[in-house]
This record gives sequence, structure tokens and C-alpha cells, in this order.
Amino acid sequence: MKLVIIEGFGKLETVQKYLGSGYKVFATGGHVRDLPSKRLAVDVKNDFEPTYVVMDDKKSVAESLKKAASAAETVLLATDPDREGEAISWHVATLLDIPADAPVRIEFNEISKNAVQTALKNPRAIDKNLVDAQQARRVLDRLVGYKVSPVLCQKIQSNLSAGRVQSVTLRLVVDREREIQAFVPEEYWNFFSHLKTESGENIKTALNGYKGEKIKLSCEDDVKKLVSDLENAQYTVKNVKKSVTKSHPYAPFITSTMQQDAMNKLGMSLRQTSSAAQTLYEGVELPNEGKVALITYIRTDSTRVSSAAIAAAREYIGKNYGDKYLPEKPNYYASKKSAQDAHEAIRPISLDRTPESVKPYLNKYNYMLYNLIYKRFLASQMADATYNSVSVDIAANDYDFRISGRTPVFDGFTKVYAAADKPSSDDDKSDDNKRVPELTVGETLGFVKHEYEQKFTKPPARYTEASLVKAMEEKGIGRPATYTPTVTLLFSRKYIEKSGRAIAATELGCKVTDMLVKYFPDIMDVGFTANMESELDGIEEGGVRWQNVVAGFYEGFEDKIKAAKGDDYTLKAPDEQTDFECEKCGAKMVIKTGRFGKFLACPNYPKCKNTKNLDENGNISEPKAPEVSDVVCDKCGAMMVVKTGKYGKFLACPNYPKCKNIVNLDKPADANEPPLPPCPKCGKPLKKITTRKSVFYGCSGYPDCDFASSDPPTGEKCPECGAPLVMKTGKNGKYVKCIGKTCKYKKNVENDGK
Repeated sequence: MKLVIIEGFGKLETVQKYLGSGYKVFATGGHVRDLPSKRLAVDVKNDFEPTYVVMDDKKSVAESLKKAASAAETVLLATDPDREGEAISWHVATLLDIPADAPVRIEFNEISKNAVQTALKNPRAIDKNLVDAQQARRVLDRLVGYKVSPVLCQKIQSNLSAGRVQSVTLRLVVDREREIQAFVPEEYWNFFSHLKTESGENIKTALNGYKGEKIKLSCEDDVKKLVSDLENAQYTVKNVKKSVTKSHPYAPFITSTMQQDAMNKLGMSLRQTSSAAQTLYEGVELPNEGKVALITYIRTDSTRVSSAAIAAAREYIGKNYGDKYLPEKPNYYASKKSAQDAHEAIRPISLDRTPESVKPYLNKYNYMLYNLIYKRFLASQMADATYNSVSVDIAANDYDFRISGRTPVFDGFTKVYAAADKPSSDDDKSDDNKRVPELTVGETLGFVKHEYEQKFTKPPARYTEASLVKAMEEKGIGRPATYTPTVTLLFSRKYIEKSGRAIAATELGCKVTDMLVKYFPDIMDVGFTANMESELDGIEEGGVRWQNVVAGFYEGFEDKIKAAKGDDYTLKAPDEQTDFECEKCGAKMVIKTGRFGKFLACPNYPKCKNTKNLDENGNISEPKAPEVSDVVCDKCGAMMVVKTGKYGKFLACPNYPKCKNIVNLDKPADANEPPLPPCPKCGKPLKKITTRKSVFYGCSGYPDCDFASSDPPTGEKCPECGAPLVMKTGKNGKYVKCIGKTCKYKKNVENDGK
């Protein structure tokens, strides 16, 4: 049996189906190893050496993975085809002691039978350059997060965070918000003259200039002067320009353009789009087929498409729309210079699975997104749309007027894509889309009336999720896989908020930005962040040590941290004085802001640690009286109370913190468990103690006797040193072990662990 390791549980069934009976697919659910969450775990003095551990919530996954790998004849790593996926494969290989040069890495850009089978024939070694690029990103993000976040907590409020990509993205939103606040509207006037052609048709012409120069009407007096100047003016056609214009199809989707169009055309949020795209990539249930993947890999910055997919699209277009909709040669689209170009553009795996054919098996959002992806890709290989365009210049005294428009000649790609999309908000209203009657140079036009309207310039628009992603892409901030998590994190931290469909910076977001710009201008510089992305790309391409890139960033970083922490500058809200008297020391309590909102605190902290909760109306919220149980605390004799924590209900001594006795109510003792021997230290009865976090065996004579063991004592003494023996369970079964600090005595238990 061959073991194939993937990331997502959602595609397990789909991949298993294409591999067949000789393979077993195992999903890790993402990373199995990472930097530990509660410490820096990056040795800045030792070439930034990271310390990786198996994540707490993945320990059972790691054990199952080791067990499955030990039973397999071959292990293949088929994690996602990007830096993150390559790093996950490397971590798994390290966990399973797979040699670094072993050809165990396979990848596929789509989950189809052909792609999976082709990948099996082309295993390779893990690409350490890709891994190192991801390691550099992870270490940089850890350094920024763990070093800078405490500065924000010290100077603004607790529970704040900073991030290398997160913070500069926040700055975009804050800067835009301040542009809007500082904007001063300027008055201007639009001016039109309605005219009549010799054939009797009415046309609306717009003021375009004065004596060959652009003209701006800034106030009503300017309009009155213009009306006066045009009195009895003769309107004459000065120039007629006709041309055939073409509109080229859009490139197939990359991650950012898919997210933008999904919001602009379908009204889908980043989360909805990411979720729907992931489902379409991993597979959906189809009748008589099981799970079937519908689209290619969804995290890409490349518009490249395989020759086979282009050929399939051209065949489909010719068959269903006719040869006139086929360009003479296939359409190719250039990716941006910054693109990694690791994968194809996002496209349907098979054009035979039309949106309508799978609609009954997709939810609303999955269908809308698939329809958009399908038609965008199909249209990308169709012929240009062509138009007859005309622009007419009309002279009146020294003033110039213009009317322009275009009429469709051949719909081309818009036959498909126009049906898939909502029309652009302005295109249908644009004067460029209106019909212009036949006019000849020298023709005199009759005057009908003037039309003018007062306008004011508008401030720049707030970002939407779509336009923010577009800005991140254009400025080189982050990469396709980071757009959605970054924006989502800013919302969760309450640095930004929704204002209709737009994004507004909160007061907290502005404070965080100001503090970071003051002390860490490099981190908050868009160009610096974009350049760092380029350096990470350089690591991926080879020839650049990731440690050197991190060292270049870290130079002088600690000095900035120290300077920030030592500076008295603060944006913390001052404590609000109240008339509430502290019942413990008599001081007037103050209102503070913590991670859970506002609360009352004694100003004499830390001598007096009295606090009180405040409700949403600013009133003291007295805690509910605890439920008293009928259980007597075996340590101090008080009646224990019932409390509820993250691990469920438990009994707690009311004399905390003097007495810290607790008993978990959700983990009763096993009635079938054999009786415990007496305490090996004092001879009193032992008891099994179940706390919220652990189980251990302790002496009932506590605190006079402090014996405790995480493993059940056997009641026997070590034959070598006389210390107690405890029972343990290992991969080969049960065994007894001495708990003496320096004794290594151990003995397997017979007839166990077969």
C-alpha cells in the first residue's frame, strides 16, 4: 500500500478515487509542525534558527500519520503546489524521517484523473528553495508580530497585534480615510448644448474647450458668461472622425481578479469567494460520479494556460459559436513581472461541465462563482468585439463642443462574457455607447437649448474588499494566498469595519497605524514591504540564503523596539475617574479598557487588585453568586462551589487563591479501574485527581504529604534504588518504570501490548 499525503480533508475523497485501491490518502488539515504559539522560537543570535514543534491540535494527527507511514511501502507528498504546500511537505518529511533528497514530492494543478496520474509518474525531491522562501516569510512575520505587538499593547491598549503585511495593508485604509477627511470639494459646472441636425435629429453636445484649450467652469458666473458668449452663435461641424475600434477579451482569472469580480459583479465577500473557490477546487458531489473537482488551483498570480486547455476551448468555441468567434491564433496573456508564475490561471477543468449542467448540485455561491470562472475562461479565447466609433467636433464662436459614440459591429467575446456578468456601473450610461447620426464637415446645426448643472468634486472612494485586494496586488503587498487572511484579520482585530460595502478605518486602526509609522517607518512603508516580497521571490529562485534576507531586515530592528518601549509617548486613553469607592482600600476607582472592554479598577494596583465588571451601559455588573455544592473541600474543609470554564463544569474551593483545590465534574472516575495502592511516601490512601487540564495521582494526606505522579503507582519498589515504580504505556505495550530522578530502571509487563 502506498500512502499519499495531502492537505485538505475536502479533496481526500476526490484524490482517493483517482488513485485507486493500491493507495491510501491521508489529509493533514494544513500544517502539522509550526513555531510554538507562546514563545518567539527564533534564535536571533544563531542565524535566526527556528524551533518547530508539532502543533497542540495536531498531535493526534501526527501520531496517526506516523502509524500510517510505518505501514506503507511508499510515502508520497501531494500537498498544495505552492510555497506553503512545499513547506508542509518538508515538515511532514522531517516528522517521518524521510531523506531530504528522496523523490517523494508530487504535485498537480487540478484534481483530475489525468493530472493525478501524471503526477504519480513524476515524483521529485522537495524543493528546498521553496521551503526556505516560506521559512523566511514565517520567521519575518514572527519577529514583527512578537517584537512589535507588545509595543502597541504598552502604548495603546492590551490585545493588539502588528504584522508585516497586515500593518501596511491597514495603512492603506487609514491613509485613504484621512484623504477623505482632508478633502475639500471644488465646484465645477457641466455644460451641454442641445442641437438639431439638418435631418431633424436632436443631439446633445458637451463643452470641450475654448480656442483649442481645455476650459473649466468653476462658478455660476462662468456659466452666465458662456451663455452670453454663445448668444446667436452658429454651430458648425468642424471635424468628423470615424474608426473601427476593438475590445480585447480579458485574461482568465488569477486569485485577485477572481476576488474582485466576485465582489463587483456578484456581491460576494472575500470569505464567500474563498470558501466557494475552495469547494469547487476540492470537488463537489455529482450523481453517479462521487466527488468531482470543477476548477484548477485557486491561489495563483499567473494568466498562463496549458496548450491542452487552449485547444479544448478553441474546439468548444468553434463547435458551439462558429468559426467567426475564433481568433486566427490563440490568445495569450502576459503575467505581471512580479508574478511567481507557478501555476496556471483559474479555469474550469472540463468545458463539458457547463454551469447549467452542474447547477442542481451546487449551492447559490458555488454556482455563481463557477459560472463566472467558466465564462471568463471561455471568453478569454474568443475573438475581439468590434465597434464603429465616431467623434464629432463642433465649433460655436471660439468654443468647441463634442459628441462621440460607438455602435457594435461584431459582439465577439461579449456574446459569452456579457451574459455572465452584470454590466459595469458606468459603461451603459456612458455617452460613448450612444448612437451618433451621420454628420458632415461644414454642416450647420440648429440651436435648441443649453443645459448645465452644478457639480462638486468628490473625495477618493473608500476601499471595498475588492479594491483593497486590487491595491495590494498592484503595490506588491502580500501574495495570492495572503489577501483574504490579511483583510479578515484586520476586521477581527477591529482595526477596520464595514460601512455599507466599503471599508472604513476605526479609531483603533488609526491609532495603531500612527504608532507604527512613528517607530517603525520601514515596516509601514509600502515600497519596503513590496521589495521584501521580491527578496522572498529571490530565495525561491535560488542563490539567496533566507537567513541573509532576514538578517538584512533585522539589522537595527531591536534598537527601534527598545527606543519605542523607552519613549514616554503614548496613545493610551487616560483612566476615567469615577465616584465608585473601592471597598477594599477606599480609593476612588477608575475606568480602564482591557481586551474585553471597559472595567472598573482600583488605582492603587498592584497593592490593591480589586476590579469590577461594567455592563454596556457603564453600570457595575455584579457577578452571579456561585452555586454551592454539597462537596467538602478535602484540603481546607470549605463547601466547594460549581463553576464553568473552557473545559466544562468543575468544583472549586471558595478560598482561592489560598486553597486551589479543583475537581472536574465532566470526568468522573472509572468504576472499573483497579484500586490504588497506598501512598509510597507516607502509606495513606492514594486518590486519582482529575483537573480541568490533566489527570494525576496524589496522596490524600496533602498538604502534609506532597506525593504526586502523573502515572499510576504499582505499589512496588524499584529493586535498584527503592523508589516507587509506576505503570506506563508505550508503543510496545505497558511497562513499569522507576520515578527516581537518576534511576533508569524499566521493565516490560509480560503478556501485554501484543
